[in-house]
Amino acid sequence: MDTALFEMLAEPSRRRVLDLLLDRDRTVGELVDRLRMSQPAVSKHLRLLRDAGLVESRVDGQSRVYSLRAEPLAEVDAWLSRYRKFWRSKLGALKRHLERDN
Repeated sequence: MDTALFEMLAEPSRRRVLDLLLDRDRTVGELVDRLRMSQPAVSKHLRLLRDAGLVESRVDGQSRVYSLRAEPLAEVDAWLSRYRKFWRSKLGALKRHLERDN
């Protein structure tokens, strides 16, 4: 598992960018407005996300439009799946315990 991807996702502003791109592609200007951050700050986050392969961009007239690339997140999901199994069993045991007491 590449820890750089987790480091990228650890930053709240970058997660917010990804959340906004989950709905639809957006221009830098839209992201600036929605995030209430300066254009240079948003551009920095977008560059880092693009370098990590999490977003891609295209030019549309005078604007640069960013879109989410979900493929790298599949690696995170696969890694987390082992922990989901762990928590499912723990939560199942808790549910059985609570049902037994009622």
